Amino acid sequence: MSEAFEHAKVRIWGTDVGAVSWDHSADIAVFEYDSDFMKAPVELSPIRMPKQAGPIRFPGLEKASFHGLPGMLADSLPDKFGNALIDRWCREQNRKELNPVEKLLYVGRRAMGALEYEDSFDIGIKEHDRPIDIANLVKLSSKILSERQNFKTELKESDGTDSGTQGLEEILMVGSSAGGARAKALIAWNRKTSEIRSGQLELGAEFEHYLIKFDGVSENRDKGRLADPQGFGRIEYAYHLMAKAAGVSMAPCELYEENGRAHFLTKRFDRVDGQKLHMQSLCAIAHYDFNMAGAYSYEQAFRVMTQLLKEEAQPALEQQYRRMVFNVLARNQDDHTKNIAFLMDRQGNWSLSPAFDVTYSYNPEGEWTSGHQMTIAGKRGKSGSDAITMDDLIGIGKHANIQPGKARKIIQGVSEAVREFKYCAHKAKVNEELTVVASHGIRSELLSIY
Repeated sequence: MSEAFEHAKVRIWGTDVGAVSWDHSADIAVFEYDSDFMKAPVELSPIRMPKQAGPIRFPGLEKASFHGLPGMLADSLPDKFGNALIDRWCREQNRKELNPVEKLLYVGRRAMGALEYEDSFDIGIKEHDRPIDIANLVKLSSKILSERQNFKTELKESDGTDSGTQGLEEILMVGSSAGGARAKALIAWNRKTSEIRSGQLELGAEFEHYLIKFDGVSENRDKGRLADPQGFGRIEYAYHLMAKAAGVSMAPCELYEENGRAHFLTKRFDRVDGQKLHMQSLCAIAHYDFNMAGAYSYEQAFRVMTQLLKEEAQPALEQQYRRMVFNVLARNQDDHTKNIAFLMDRQGNWSLSPAFDVTYSYNPEGEWTSGHQMTIAGKRGKSGSDAITMDDLIGIGKHANIQPGKARKIIQGVSEAVREFKYCAHKAKVNEELTVVASHGIRSELLSIY
């Protein structure tokens, strides 16, 4: 780029929060709260970055996870898939790689949650108020993640026109602001007409805001696991059905089917009646690095929740305990600190967000998901002495103010739901091969106790 954008104004709900600058000499961001916002009765990051005068920086945070930014802002950055889209666009436009503050400016008003970054610079991508073709986005995602150098040529239409640039602009609009490693997009969906448009546009009440995870995308992998096969969206939907039966609180989810694929849809919980809610992951709010498998524990998560939610904490603690039990029994071992999140309304009231990324996630040969990302009683749930026992699950309840009797009751209810996996898989039309794989991974040795 011919011009460097070194500063970003941070805003929320039309109010200036502060400003962030990129310090090239130290390769780190410097943030400072706005003097007027210092008087506001809310804390956007009460644990690691409460309101304070003067410059704030966190040189000790791991660059690979926080990119030189405070956790509060790092949560807004694109993740693996979004970065792949931005990097591809920069290469196509012969632009230099963006620094983290420039990426915040690129995200602008499109971040998850309520934080916004101004003034968004124009890199030539326009918001198009036109229907979105999901099949084309899946095709583009596969090509970008596969790093095919000539993808623009390959995407020429049958009439010879070049749709590569238009398609990339389209997926940049909807796909680069959603967190996570897998290919996904933020969309607005009219279920009556099945019309899909960009989730960044202001549309009528007939459109609802969803996050869609693309099914059947090649090289759609995370942390060393195998690329998602076609049909993985159905497994996540089966797990959604099972989690609901287990009492896990989730936003409404469903499948969007096209061309033999089943894409997983989940309603956005950071948008309520068209209004934005502030959202922070456990990683962001406590600076618990999500890339450090086994470095943080569910016990620590419970302590953060108690500190953040205060007198309203107990129902959330019990809900998070239930989610932990479900993750263990059903083998959702991608349970890192970015997969727990909190919401804050305009009055400054914090709450635990609905559960998300609830799916089968276990690779016994993998570096990451061979064990849980967060420990339970010091264990990641591998074999031998690292195996998680029923006593461990019951015992950890004390960290969530849950007595053994109540813990057993929760475990029993979750166990009953997980035992119905094959029924849920059948309802979600999961193919036999994937059903067998997940069935073998589920912890039957613990299910048999209750």
